[in-house]
Amino acid sequence: MSRLSGYLNRTSRLLRDNASRILRMEGADEPSRAPKLLFTFNSREDIDQFAVGCDADVGGTSTVHFELDESTAKPTGEERSASSRHDIIVNRPTGKFWGEMRLAVRQGLEGQIRGGYAGFRSKPRPTLFGELTEDVSNHEYLALRVRARGHPRTRNSYFVNLQTDGPITTDLWQHRLFFRRDDGGWEDVFIPFKDFVLTNAGELVPHQVQMYRERIRTIGISLLGGNSGVEGPYELGIDAISAVNAEDVTDASSLEKVPTEGTQWQRPPVL
Repeated sequence: MSRLSGYLNRTSRLLRDNASRILRMEGADEPSRAPKLLFTFNSREDIDQFAVGCDADVGGTSTVHFELDESTAKPTGEERSASSRHDIIVNRPTGKFWGEMRLAVRQGLEGQIRGGYAGFRSKPRPTLFGELTEDVSNHEYLALRVRARGHPRTRNSYFVNLQTDGPITTDLWQHRLFFRRDDGGWEDVFIPFKDFVLTNAGELVPHQVQMYRERIRTIGISLLGGNSGVEGPYELGIDAISAVNAEDVTDASSLEKVPTEGTQWQRPPVL
């Protein structure tokens, strides 16, 4: 798809979304609670919607790659033989975020910068009438179909990052990405939007406010090894990101809180 085609398609979608909002305001259409697919990672065009970066951009030594993994289009025999009705089989190409997490920095920069991070996020989507954003105000959870591979010690250092269309561009809403599986299999992770915390420049904002969920600008995932002193090869597979409600979750156990052992942001009261 050319840049012009993508630009026009986003403009068309923005017009449709705005028309839908007008109808809802007039009472002609009830707010939809149906699952809302935000991003897929099943083609090269999907992957191109995301930007990547790591500490090497400013003098660190970590590496980062984000590419289409076509091997997941042909699951192995072990993956096809699901051991329970809740096991997930993915038989299409998916996104693969991988590299080497390192805490060291280049010679001469010791003590000046901090190493140990890598991430990807969706690119801004300009249109003829402003930027395309996502309205998730009618949904309770951010749902991610993912799998954690790489060295086991890296799997507990992932964060999900949301940027809203607010006045402070360095603000990020964050939540830890916790995995229930330790065998590298696919799973659906559900994060309540109300549990995201507001951060700025990597620090927790002391005065928390409600997230402006009507205009989500970007969505991304980062690996913050520097926060926990974690190094080693990392790999995250990702198939899709959606906004859902409790009635859309078929496995109720996936909504249970995962023990944090002090690894989750402690959220101050919302003003």
